[in-house]
Amino acid sequence: MDKAERLLIVGAGQAGFAAAAKLRALNDHRPITIVGAEDVLPYQRPPLSKKYLVGDMSFERLLFRPQQWYVDNRVDIHLSTWVEEIRRDKKQVVLGTGAVLDYGTLLLATGSTPRQLPAAGGGALRGVYVMRDKRDADLLAEAMLPGRRVLIIGGGYIGLEAAAVARHHGLNVTVIEMADRILQRTSASETADIMRSIHQAHGVIIRERTGLEHLIGKDGHVCAAKLSDGSVIDLDCVIVGIGVLPNDQLADAAELDVKNGIVVDEFGRTSDPSIFAAGDCASFPWQGGRIRFESVQNAVDQAEAIAAVIAGGTEPYRPKPWFWSDQYDVKLQIAGFNLGYDQTLVRPGSRERTYSVWYFKEGVFLSVDALNDATAYLLGRKMLELGINPHPSTLADPSSDLKQLLRA
Repeated sequence: MDKAERLLIVGAGQAGFAAAAKLRALNDHRPITIVGAEDVLPYQRPPLSKKYLVGDMSFERLLFRPQQWYVDNRVDIHLSTWVEEIRRDKKQVVLGTGAVLDYGTLLLATGSTPRQLPAAGGGALRGVYVMRDKRDADLLAEAMLPGRRVLIIGGGYIGLEAAAVARHHGLNVTVIEMADRILQRTSASETADIMRSIHQAHGVIIRERTGLEHLIGKDGHVCAAKLSDGSVIDLDCVIVGIGVLPNDQLADAAELDVKNGIVVDEFGRTSDPSIFAAGDCASFPWQGGRIRFESVQNAVDQAEAIAAVIAGGTEPYRPKPWFWSDQYDVKLQIAGFNLGYDQTLVRPGSRERTYSVWYFKEGVFLSVDALNDATAYLLGRKMLELGINPHPSTLADPSSDLKQLLRA
């Protein structure tokens, strides 16, 4: 094989690495080149906002593989490198250096970018942070000093995880959420109520139905915030957790189909059959519509499914979503996807301070949120995989043995 057979992967995150590793595991020997914008080898991102930021895990432990793995597996990796242009007619990409790389197959694993506060609202002030990559985590670690006052904008999982880490470091934490409640976009009110009480027990101030009007700076550094209710709070730093945007600009400029992400089919192919997309940047078919899953699990599973197709397989990607979030001593595990739910119920676990929240749509089981309840998570995930539809009355009975449902 020569460079015309090359798999060129744009993006050195979870999806990019997973695709390369899967191809080699499938004994596919085509040339592989990964182009990544960061200056470090591909690494796990979830621990950045948890164990790495807390100081419980070194960066070396986050690496998927050491440098020698890329040498041994003939994976050419370019770090601190950007792709400026895709030339589809020539099957080439142009790098920021002006160099040109040929490809036989191109995989776009470009991920997503955190939404930023506008500069006019104070977003350009020093002391305003987002949490996405190692650089963000390193900058934020320097700001996490005991006694400092931090405002976290956004009451989703990113914001709440940041709040937990900030309290671990001894900061005074205020979370604002402009929606009616925290976790409104992702979770039922029952889950939100439990998580709110946990954060308040740890001293976090949560202000719902409260947005940011603008940040106030002094000598170029943030020092206060004026909120939507007219109040002003003094602070030392700000963490912005208001969602992400798919990195689909490169695909758009190449005139690939783009709509809230790079449009792909069930095999991960874009509107150009030689180009695939995976991870946060990809919009794929889901239950008669299209969706982007912003999760590590989806990035890995979709990338591995695409790698199998590139290697000659014919199996479409059938996502089986699962997520997790670690906050304080609480492990929240989520199986399934609760889109469109119209019924929920809370089931106490077998131990103190364990719960699960079960979601249904028109009587069909969709997903489960398990809080320190690994049994509920594993059983719910297994039910989804097997197509078992538990009756809400069975779940509502705390004495019922859910394992019996798997044996039925």
